[in-house]
Amino acid sequence: MELALVIDPALSVPLHQQVYSQLRWAILSGRVQAGQRLPASRALATSLGLSRTTVTQGYDQLMSEGYVQTRLGAGTYVCDLIPESLLTTKTVVHPPTVANEIPLSDYGHRVQQSPPRAQPREFDISFRYGQPALDLFPVELWRKLLSKHCHQKNHWLAYATTSTGHQPLRQAVADYLKHARAVQCTPDQVIITNGSQQALSLITQLLVNLGDPVAMEEPGYRGARHIFKANGAQLLPIPLDRDGLRVDQLFNHPVTPRLVYVTPSHQFPTGALLSLPRRLALLQWARQTGALIVEDDYDSEYRYGGRPIPSLQGLDSHGSVLYVGTFSKVMFPSLRLGYLVLPKSLVEVFDKAKWLADRQPPTLTQAVLAEFIAEGHLERHIRKMRLCYGRRRHELVQALYEHFGQTVEIFGDSAGLHVMAKLPLLFTDDEAEARAAMAGVEICSAQMQYEVPRNKGEFVFGYTAIDEDQIKTGIHLIAKAFQP
Repeated sequence: MELALVIDPALSVPLHQQVYSQLRWAILSGRVQAGQRLPASRALATSLGLSRTTVTQGYDQLMSEGYVQTRLGAGTYVCDLIPESLLTTKTVVHPPTVANEIPLSDYGHRVQQSPPRAQPREFDISFRYGQPALDLFPVELWRKLLSKHCHQKNHWLAYATTSTGHQPLRQAVADYLKHARAVQCTPDQVIITNGSQQALSLITQLLVNLGDPVAMEEPGYRGARHIFKANGAQLLPIPLDRDGLRVDQLFNHPVTPRLVYVTPSHQFPTGALLSLPRRLALLQWARQTGALIVEDDYDSEYRYGGRPIPSLQGLDSHGSVLYVGTFSKVMFPSLRLGYLVLPKSLVEVFDKAKWLADRQPPTLTQAVLAEFIAEGHLERHIRKMRLCYGRRRHELVQALYEHFGQTVEIFGDSAGLHVMAKLPLLFTDDEAEARAAMAGVEICSAQMQYEVPRNKGEFVFGYTAIDEDQIKTGIHLIAKAFQP
């Protein structure tokens, strides 16, 4: 048979690749039918003015991919079933039926009762919290490290030997936490997780039974609250003041919780710093009751009025604290890597649970992050961002006072990635959000962080993902929108 193939030696594509590509297209387009015999390699080479070796290479690639097959003494034929056919199925048409409701488990019902996730909208200016300045991350450096590890060896293609994380990364995290956060740990106590949410989920699954009481700050991080509720915990909201969690309320509470969740270094959302006397009292309470403390240290690297506050875990001498951290805030959210520092007695069971959940985080990403930390790039980035975020926080606070006067109340220490402020409003938080949205500005009420939502005029302003000019403009626009 004659095949109209066009081979161009002037192209950068190798000749055997051109033979392969054109024959493959002839098969896919139907010019050459299933079961049809291809020309002998010698004959096709002669007709195209190519060497037989070149044509044979093209045939071999088609054969290795399942497009053609040889028949002993009979030549080369197109396969009856080509690879693309194995990737598609015929559409099955079912008669219309009434769909039956698929029953959910008890856990499924609790998840279903969780508040729906808000669909993000685009705004001219957004004070959404928890968003780092992605445009200032050293992307080129990260890309070079990624390329380096891609080309070094292919160990990252296989399953990891442990579910607890890449050992160099666990070592790097342990070293970093020791000197940056005064955390007491060895690499063996560190488990690498897919963000802090997975860490909280593992903690709840392994340590909280259905109906167990779990204490939380009120207001407090709703992401943790939803996890506890979905797993059937009974929430005990514990009030706050300017020194953080009211630990005396735990001592006097008629119910002893299984664990207490706290953000002591920069309380979310109020920004309060848990004072040293209360830290010591909380640890004493945990020792007396046998309860556990979950310390979520989500953005403590960013303090603008002094050194970062040492961790609560670093004061613990009885193994009462489980320490949770994430790289989403100091680097970028899509990295999806966090860590969990455990008392030694819990490492084995968490290792098994992590293996059941997802086997392992991506090895390549972990290897790159391990070098990023070990070579000092993370701390250099944090120092740079601390200066930038400090300026933006100052601009936000000044703008709030300028437009709302001394009637505005700013909560918390000079730290973190957000400010909580109470504004003088004559209407509800929902209306305030709607008025701001009409002006092209996104603001977030703090009421969703309460177990019992309330309209208090409290708003959480993220300032890290927008520059100083946008901050000034945004506050001006919402002040104007809030006018009667």
